Amino acid sequence: MKDNKLITLAFETSCDETSVAVVSNGREVLSNAISSQIDVHKVFGGVVPEIASRHHLNNINYVYDQAMKEAGLSLEDVDIIGVTNGPGLVGALLIGIATAKSFALATNKPLIGVHHIQGHICANYIEHKDLEPPFLALIVSGGHTDLVNVKDYQELEVLGCTRDDAAGEAFDKVARVLGLGYPGGPKIDKIAKEGNPHAVEFKRTLLEKDSLDFSFSGLKTGVLNFVNSEKQKRKDINVPDVAASFQLAVVDVLVAKAMMAISKTGHDKLVLAGGVAANSLLRKMLKEACDKEGISLYYPSLELCTDNAAMIGCAAYYKYKAGLVDDLYMDAYATLSL
Repeated sequence: MKDNKLITLAFETSCDETSVAVVSNGREVLSNAISSQIDVHKVFGGVVPEIASRHHLNNINYVYDQAMKEAGLSLEDVDIIGVTNGPGLVGALLIGIATAKSFALATNKPLIGVHHIQGHICANYIEHKDLEPPFLALIVSGGHTDLVNVKDYQELEVLGCTRDDAAGEAFDKVARVLGLGYPGGPKIDKIAKEGNPHAVEFKRTLLEKDSLDFSFSGLKTGVLNFVNSEKQKRKDINVPDVAASFQLAVVDVLVAKAMMAISKTGHDKLVLAGGVAANSLLRKMLKEACDKEGISLYYPSLELCTDNAAMIGCAAYYKYKAGLVDDLYMDAYATLSL
Protein backbone atom coordinates (compact mmCIF):
# COMPACT_ATOMS: atom_id res chain seq x y z
CA MET A 1 0.00 0.00 0.00
CA LYS A 2 1.47 3.34 -1.10
CA ASP A 3 0.91 6.63 0.75
CA ASN A 4 -2.02 5.14 2.70
CA LYS A 5 -3.79 4.49 -0.58
CA LEU A 6 -5.15 1.06 -1.39
CA ILE A 7 -4.54 0.31 -5.07
CA THR A 8 -6.87 -2.08 -6.90
CA LEU A 9 -6.07 -3.71 -10.23
CA ALA A 10 -9.36 -4.74 -11.85
CA PHE A 11 -10.44 -6.83 -14.83
CA GLU A 12 -13.81 -6.83 -16.66
CA THR A 13 -14.55 -9.33 -19.46
CA SER A 14 -18.19 -10.30 -18.87
CA CYS A 15 -19.39 -9.60 -22.42
CA ASP A 16 -17.71 -7.82 -25.34
CA GLU A 17 -15.53 -5.18 -23.67
CA THR A 18 -12.03 -6.10 -22.52
CA SER A 19 -11.22 -3.66 -19.75
CA VAL A 20 -8.46 -3.26 -17.17
CA ALA A 21 -8.36 -0.45 -14.62
CA VAL A 22 -6.30 0.80 -11.72
CA VAL A 23 -8.29 2.44 -8.92
CA SER A 24 -7.06 4.15 -5.76
CA ASN A 25 -9.13 3.92 -2.56
CA GLY A 26 -12.14 2.72 -4.48
CA ARG A 27 -13.15 6.02 -6.08
CA GLU A 28 -10.11 7.58 -7.74
CA VAL A 29 -9.58 6.15 -11.22
CA LEU A 30 -5.91 6.14 -12.20
CA SER A 31 -6.60 4.36 -15.49
CA ASN A 32 -9.53 2.67 -17.21
CA ALA A 33 -8.43 1.02 -20.45
CA ILE A 34 -11.20 -0.45 -22.63
CA SER A 35 -11.01 -2.42 -25.87
CA SER A 36 -14.45 -2.65 -27.47
CA GLN A 37 -15.59 -5.40 -29.83
CA ILE A 38 -18.58 -3.53 -31.29
CA ASP A 39 -17.13 -3.50 -34.81
CA VAL A 40 -16.46 -7.23 -34.58
CA HIS A 41 -19.98 -8.22 -33.53
CA LYS A 42 -22.15 -5.71 -35.40
CA VAL A 43 -21.97 -7.78 -38.59
CA PHE A 44 -23.79 -10.53 -36.63
CA GLY A 45 -26.35 -8.16 -35.11
CA GLY A 46 -25.28 -9.08 -31.56
CA VAL A 47 -22.53 -10.60 -29.46
CA VAL A 48 -21.25 -14.04 -30.49
CA PRO A 49 -19.92 -15.65 -27.27
CA GLU A 50 -17.10 -17.71 -28.81
CA ILE A 51 -15.81 -14.77 -30.84
CA ALA A 52 -15.99 -12.53 -27.75
CA SER A 53 -13.90 -15.01 -25.74
CA ARG A 54 -11.21 -15.22 -28.41
CA HIS A 55 -10.92 -11.46 -28.65
CA HIS A 56 -10.63 -11.16 -24.86
CA LEU A 57 -7.79 -13.69 -24.98
CA ASN A 58 -6.02 -11.75 -27.72
CA ASN A 59 -6.54 -8.32 -26.14
CA ILE A 60 -6.24 -8.66 -22.38
CA ASN A 61 -2.45 -8.46 -22.02
CA TYR A 62 -2.32 -5.42 -24.28
CA VAL A 63 -5.13 -3.71 -22.34
CA TYR A 64 -3.36 -4.55 -19.04
CA ASP A 65 -0.13 -2.95 -20.29
CA GLN A 66 -2.08 0.12 -21.41
CA ALA A 67 -3.80 0.48 -18.02
CA MET A 68 -0.59 0.14 -16.00
CA LYS A 69 1.26 2.59 -18.26
CA GLU A 70 -1.53 5.16 -17.96
CA ALA A 71 -1.62 4.77 -14.17
CA GLY A 72 2.15 5.13 -13.97
CA LEU A 73 2.40 2.16 -11.60
CA SER A 74 3.91 -1.30 -11.58
CA LEU A 75 2.43 -4.57 -10.35
CA GLU A 76 4.39 -4.15 -7.12
CA ASP A 77 2.26 -1.07 -6.34
CA VAL A 78 -0.99 -3.07 -6.48
CA ASP A 79 -2.62 -4.12 -3.18
CA ILE A 80 -5.66 -6.14 -4.31
CA ILE A 81 -6.89 -7.69 -7.56
CA GLY A 82 -10.57 -7.52 -8.53
CA VAL A 83 -12.35 -9.29 -11.37
CA THR A 84 -15.91 -9.84 -12.59
CA ASN A 85 -16.90 -13.47 -11.91
CA GLY A 86 -20.56 -13.24 -13.02
CA PRO A 87 -23.08 -12.91 -14.39
CA GLY A 88 -22.03 -12.89 -18.03
CA LEU A 89 -20.78 -15.06 -20.87
CA VAL A 90 -18.89 -17.90 -19.18
CA GLY A 91 -16.16 -18.15 -21.81
CA ALA A 92 -15.58 -14.40 -21.69
CA LEU A 93 -15.60 -14.29 -17.88
CA LEU A 94 -13.02 -17.09 -17.70
CA ILE A 95 -10.44 -15.03 -19.60
CA GLY A 96 -10.59 -12.23 -17.04
CA ILE A 97 -10.70 -14.64 -14.10
CA ALA A 98 -7.75 -16.70 -15.34
CA THR A 99 -5.71 -13.52 -15.82
CA ALA A 100 -6.64 -12.14 -12.39
CA LYS A 101 -5.83 -15.49 -10.73
CA SER A 102 -2.44 -15.58 -12.43
CA PHE A 103 -1.53 -12.16 -11.05
CA ALA A 104 -2.90 -13.02 -7.61
CA LEU A 105 -0.91 -16.27 -7.49
CA ALA A 106 2.30 -14.70 -8.77
CA THR A 107 2.17 -11.73 -6.38
CA ASN A 108 0.32 -13.25 -3.41
CA LYS A 109 -2.22 -10.39 -3.57
CA PRO A 110 -5.83 -10.81 -2.36
CA LEU A 111 -8.27 -11.88 -5.09
CA ILE A 112 -11.76 -10.34 -5.09
CA GLY A 113 -14.61 -11.65 -7.26
CA VAL A 114 -17.15 -8.97 -8.18
CA HIS A 115 -20.81 -9.27 -9.19
CA HIS A 116 -21.21 -7.42 -12.48
CA ILE A 117 -24.40 -5.62 -11.43
CA GLN A 118 -22.83 -4.46 -8.18
CA GLY A 119 -20.06 -3.06 -10.35
CA HIS A 120 -22.57 -1.00 -12.34
CA ILE A 121 -23.98 0.44 -9.12
CA CYS A 122 -20.46 1.29 -7.96
CA ALA A 123 -19.83 3.33 -11.12
CA ASN A 124 -21.84 6.04 -9.38
CA TYR A 125 -19.48 6.05 -6.39
CA ILE A 126 -16.70 6.98 -8.81
CA GLU A 127 -18.76 9.68 -10.51
CA HIS A 128 -20.26 11.14 -7.32
CA LYS A 129 -17.69 11.23 -4.53
CA ASP A 130 -20.31 12.22 -1.94
CA LEU A 131 -22.73 9.37 -2.71
CA GLU A 132 -23.24 6.92 0.15
CA PRO A 133 -25.85 4.20 0.80
CA PRO A 134 -28.72 3.82 1.47
CA PHE A 135 -30.44 4.48 -1.86
CA LEU A 136 -32.52 2.83 -4.58
CA ALA A 137 -30.69 1.67 -7.71
CA LEU A 138 -32.22 1.15 -11.14
CA ILE A 139 -29.87 -0.96 -13.26
CA VAL A 140 -30.76 -1.09 -16.95
CA SER A 141 -28.52 -2.96 -19.37
CA GLY A 142 -28.50 -5.49 -22.19
CA GLY A 143 -28.86 -8.41 -19.82
CA HIS A 144 -30.49 -6.90 -16.75
CA THR A 145 -33.29 -4.64 -15.63
CA ASP A 146 -33.27 -4.56 -11.84
CA LEU A 147 -34.50 -2.42 -8.96
CA VAL A 148 -32.16 -2.84 -6.01
CA ASN A 149 -32.48 -1.55 -2.47
CA VAL A 150 -28.88 -0.65 -1.58
CA LYS A 151 -28.92 -0.63 2.21
CA ASP A 152 -25.13 -0.59 2.59
CA TYR A 153 -22.07 -1.26 0.43
CA GLN A 154 -22.43 -5.02 0.86
CA GLU A 155 -26.12 -5.25 1.76
CA LEU A 156 -28.28 -5.26 -1.36
CA GLU A 157 -31.86 -6.45 -1.80
CA VAL A 158 -33.35 -7.06 -5.26
CA LEU A 159 -36.87 -5.62 -5.28
CA GLY A 160 -37.69 -6.29 -8.91
CA CYS A 161 -36.11 -7.77 -12.03
CA THR A 162 -36.98 -8.65 -15.60
CA ARG A 163 -39.08 -11.74 -16.21
CA ASP A 164 -38.05 -12.04 -19.87
CA ASP A 165 -36.19 -9.58 -22.10
CA ALA A 166 -34.09 -6.94 -20.39
CA ALA A 167 -34.62 -3.38 -21.62
CA GLY A 168 -31.28 -3.27 -23.44
CA GLU A 169 -32.01 -6.59 -25.10
CA ALA A 170 -35.34 -5.23 -26.32
CA PHE A 171 -33.57 -2.15 -27.73
CA ASP A 172 -31.15 -4.38 -29.68
CA LYS A 173 -33.91 -6.60 -31.08
CA VAL A 174 -36.14 -3.70 -32.11
CA ALA A 175 -33.18 -1.92 -33.72
CA ARG A 176 -32.54 -5.07 -35.75
CA VAL A 177 -36.19 -5.19 -36.86
CA LEU A 178 -35.98 -1.54 -37.92
CA GLY A 179 -32.72 -2.11 -39.81
CA LEU A 180 -30.70 0.18 -37.56
CA GLY A 181 -27.93 -2.27 -36.70
CA TYR A 182 -25.99 -3.01 -33.52
CA PRO A 183 -25.75 -1.82 -30.78
CA GLY A 184 -29.42 -0.91 -30.76
CA GLY A 185 -29.65 1.39 -27.75
CA PRO A 186 -27.57 4.33 -29.02
CA LYS A 187 -29.00 4.00 -32.55
CA ILE A 188 -32.61 4.10 -31.37
CA ASP A 189 -31.84 6.97 -28.98
CA LYS A 190 -30.36 8.98 -31.85
CA ILE A 191 -33.01 8.38 -34.52
CA ALA A 192 -35.89 8.72 -32.02
CA LYS A 193 -35.06 12.42 -31.71
CA GLU A 194 -36.36 12.82 -35.28
CA GLY A 195 -39.62 10.96 -34.63
CA ASN A 196 -43.01 11.42 -32.99
CA PRO A 197 -43.10 9.39 -29.74
CA HIS A 198 -46.91 9.26 -29.87
CA ALA A 199 -47.17 8.09 -33.48
CA VAL A 200 -47.76 4.51 -32.32
CA GLU A 201 -49.15 3.84 -28.85
CA PHE A 202 -47.44 0.57 -27.96
CA LYS A 203 -48.74 -1.28 -24.90
CA ARG A 204 -46.97 -0.67 -21.57
CA THR A 205 -46.66 -3.89 -19.54
CA LEU A 206 -46.78 -3.14 -15.81
CA LEU A 207 -47.65 -6.69 -14.68
CA GLU A 208 -49.57 -7.24 -11.41
CA LYS A 209 -50.56 -4.37 -9.18
CA ASP A 210 -47.64 -3.25 -6.99
CA SER A 211 -45.20 -5.54 -8.83
CA LEU A 212 -41.71 -4.11 -9.28
CA ASP A 213 -40.76 -6.70 -11.92
CA PHE A 214 -40.33 -5.86 -15.61
CA SER A 215 -41.41 -7.48 -18.86
CA PHE A 216 -40.43 -6.16 -22.29
CA SER A 217 -40.99 -9.19 -24.53
CA GLY A 218 -44.59 -8.16 -25.22
CA LEU A 219 -43.51 -4.67 -26.25
CA LYS A 220 -40.81 -6.09 -28.51
CA THR A 221 -43.40 -8.41 -30.12
CA GLY A 222 -45.80 -5.46 -30.47
CA VAL A 223 -43.21 -3.54 -32.50
CA LEU A 224 -42.50 -6.60 -34.66
CA ASN A 225 -46.21 -7.15 -35.31
CA PHE A 226 -46.73 -3.48 -36.17
CA VAL A 227 -43.84 -3.47 -38.65
CA ASN A 228 -45.01 -6.71 -40.30
CA SER A 229 -48.58 -5.42 -40.50
CA GLU A 230 -47.48 -2.19 -42.18
CA LYS A 231 -45.34 -4.11 -44.67
CA GLN A 232 -48.25 -6.41 -45.54
CA LYS A 233 -50.32 -3.30 -46.26
CA ARG A 234 -47.44 -2.10 -48.50
CA LYS A 235 -46.98 0.95 -46.32
CA ASP A 236 -43.63 2.60 -45.71
CA ILE A 237 -42.28 2.28 -42.17
CA ASN A 238 -41.54 5.61 -40.54
CA VAL A 239 -38.50 4.37 -38.62
CA PRO A 240 -37.99 7.51 -36.47
CA ASP A 241 -41.65 7.42 -35.37
CA VAL A 242 -41.56 3.71 -34.49
CA ALA A 243 -38.24 4.09 -32.69
CA ALA A 244 -39.48 7.10 -30.71
CA SER A 245 -42.76 5.37 -29.81
CA PHE A 246 -40.98 2.20 -28.70
CA GLN A 247 -38.42 4.12 -26.66
CA LEU A 248 -41.10 6.13 -24.86
CA ALA A 249 -42.97 2.93 -23.98
CA VAL A 250 -39.82 1.43 -22.42
CA VAL A 251 -38.92 4.59 -20.53
CA ASP A 252 -42.48 5.08 -19.26
CA VAL A 253 -42.34 1.66 -17.60
CA LEU A 254 -38.83 2.17 -16.19
CA VAL A 255 -39.75 5.54 -14.66
CA ALA A 256 -43.08 4.31 -13.28
CA LYS A 257 -41.50 1.29 -11.59
CA ALA A 258 -38.58 3.31 -10.22
CA MET A 259 -40.86 5.90 -8.65
CA MET A 260 -43.08 3.14 -7.25
CA ALA A 261 -40.01 1.56 -5.61
CA ILE A 262 -38.88 4.93 -4.25
CA SER A 263 -42.29 5.35 -2.64
CA LYS A 264 -42.17 1.85 -1.13
CA THR A 265 -38.65 2.16 0.28
CA GLY A 266 -38.85 5.78 1.39
CA HIS A 267 -35.41 6.55 -0.09
CA ASP A 268 -34.60 10.10 -1.12
CA LYS A 269 -31.83 9.06 -3.56
CA LEU A 270 -32.19 7.22 -6.87
CA VAL A 271 -29.13 5.84 -8.65
CA LEU A 272 -29.27 4.94 -12.35
CA ALA A 273 -26.72 2.49 -13.76
CA GLY A 274 -25.98 0.14 -16.66
CA GLY A 275 -25.56 0.61 -20.40
CA VAL A 276 -29.10 1.93 -20.95
CA ALA A 277 -28.41 4.57 -18.28
CA ALA A 278 -26.83 6.45 -21.20
CA ASN A 279 -30.25 6.85 -22.84
CA SER A 280 -31.06 10.55 -23.08
CA LEU A 281 -34.83 10.20 -22.72
CA LEU A 282 -34.51 7.96 -19.67
CA ARG A 283 -32.23 10.49 -17.97
CA LYS A 284 -34.57 13.36 -18.85
CA MET A 285 -37.79 11.71 -17.69
CA LEU A 286 -36.25 10.28 -14.50
CA LYS A 287 -34.89 13.73 -13.67
CA GLU A 288 -38.32 15.30 -14.15
CA ALA A 289 -40.00 12.62 -12.00
CA CYS A 290 -37.37 12.90 -9.26
CA ASP A 291 -37.49 16.69 -9.20
CA LYS A 292 -41.26 16.54 -8.80
CA GLU A 293 -40.92 14.27 -5.74
CA GLY A 294 -37.83 15.93 -4.24
CA ILE A 295 -35.61 12.93 -4.99
CA SER A 296 -31.88 13.29 -5.75
CA LEU A 297 -30.96 11.51 -9.01
CA TYR A 298 -27.47 10.16 -9.70
CA TYR A 299 -26.09 8.62 -12.89
CA PRO A 300 -22.57 8.05 -14.24
CA SER A 301 -20.81 9.58 -17.23
CA LEU A 302 -21.28 7.80 -20.55
CA GLU A 303 -17.96 5.94 -20.28
CA LEU A 304 -18.91 4.53 -16.89
CA CYS A 305 -22.38 3.45 -18.07
CA THR A 306 -20.94 0.77 -20.33
CA ASP A 307 -18.97 -2.24 -19.07
CA ASN A 308 -15.65 -1.10 -17.64
CA ALA A 309 -13.08 -2.28 -15.11
CA ALA A 310 -13.04 0.94 -13.04
CA MET A 311 -16.47 0.11 -11.61
CA ILE A 312 -15.23 -3.42 -10.85
CA GLY A 313 -12.23 -1.96 -9.04
CA CYS A 314 -14.52 0.20 -6.92
CA ALA A 315 -16.73 -2.77 -6.03
CA ALA A 316 -13.68 -4.91 -5.21
CA TYR A 317 -12.36 -2.22 -2.87
CA TYR A 318 -15.54 -2.10 -0.79
CA LYS A 319 -15.83 -5.88 -0.72
CA TYR A 320 -12.23 -6.13 0.51
CA LYS A 321 -12.84 -3.44 3.15
CA ALA A 322 -15.72 -5.61 4.41
CA GLY A 323 -13.29 -8.50 4.88
CA LEU A 324 -14.61 -10.53 1.93
CA VAL A 325 -11.81 -12.21 -0.03
CA ASP A 326 -11.99 -15.04 -2.57
CA ASP A 327 -9.49 -17.81 -3.29
CA LEU A 328 -8.00 -19.38 -6.40
CA TYR A 329 -10.95 -21.81 -6.64
CA MET A 330 -13.27 -18.94 -7.56
CA ASP A 331 -15.30 -19.81 -10.66
CA ALA A 332 -17.22 -18.00 -13.41
CA TYR A 333 -21.02 -17.93 -13.37
CA ALA A 334 -23.34 -17.18 -16.28
CA THR A 335 -26.08 -16.39 -13.75
CA LEU A 336 -25.34 -15.13 -10.27
CA SER A 337 -27.73 -13.84 -7.62
CA LEU A 338 -27.01 -10.40 -6.23
